[in-house]
Amino acid sequence: MNTLEALILGIVQGLTEYLPVSSSGHLAIGSALLGVDVDQNLMFTVAVHVATVMSTLVVLWHEIWTLLKGGIKPLQAGRGIARLNSEQRYLLAIVVSMIPIGIVGVFFKDTVEEIFGSGLLIVGICLIVTATLLAFSYYARPRQKEEISLRDAFVIGLAQACAVLPGLSRSGSTIATGLLLGNKKSNMAQFSFLMVIPPILGEALLDCIKAMNEGVSAAFSGIETLPLCAGFLAAFFSGIVACKWMIAIVRRGKLIYFAIYCLAAGLLTLALS
Repeated sequence: MNTLEALILGIVQGLTEYLPVSSSGHLAIGSALLGVDVDQNLMFTVAVHVATVMSTLVVLWHEIWTLLKGGIKPLQAGRGIARLNSEQRYLLAIVVSMIPIGIVGVFFKDTVEEIFGSGLLIVGICLIVTATLLAFSYYARPRQKEEISLRDAFVIGLAQACAVLPGLSRSGSTIATGLLLGNKKSNMAQFSFLMVIPPILGEALLDCIKAMNEGVSAAFSGIETLPLCAGFLAAFFSGIVACKWMIAIVRRGKLIYFAIYCLAAGLLTLALS
């Protein structure tokens, strides 16, 4: 992988991690068009995913700091969840949302990859599924809720777990599922981006462990330092832009345009597969 290819793929990763169009699907498409095998560049994959997490921390640093400060406050009087303040309940909802992806990531990730792979056929099908989900969330009008409940957090987490399939957008699946459950648009983009931080870091850690088992030379095979840095910076800065843009888009309820895009991209991918 040369520097230009790494730059292009880094931008693709940074933009599509937050836009509801599937980063894994677009990386597969971009890699196929460039003739690059991203699966053989493990450290590049780790680098661009960590870069997108850092972009989230930059964009939502105030919200994260508020949650952390509220999270360490003493419990209130009462029983059960009533003892938690709003920040502690929010953090608990994030933890609950991580359960499904944690189980899938630790026990079934390799199995899913072996069964479905990352070929253009499955990417095209999953992009169409993403389009359908986004369209449903746009036209549905469920009763609005003030807070994301633990039950809803778990269901949204199930949607995130399903998004291990290439072409099924993680942000699109979680945001659309939350909206279909009646959660407010103003809440869902932020929750979706915050809940994804631990799983991405966890996946990066598992990939690093895998790299250590394979040996350093194998992990860095096919990529040099300059392309690796270029991909990281491209994913980081494009991620900042996409994260801010996506929060504004969700609040305005304009997800239908991404549904149209995913449908067109899915059909085109199927035609190319």
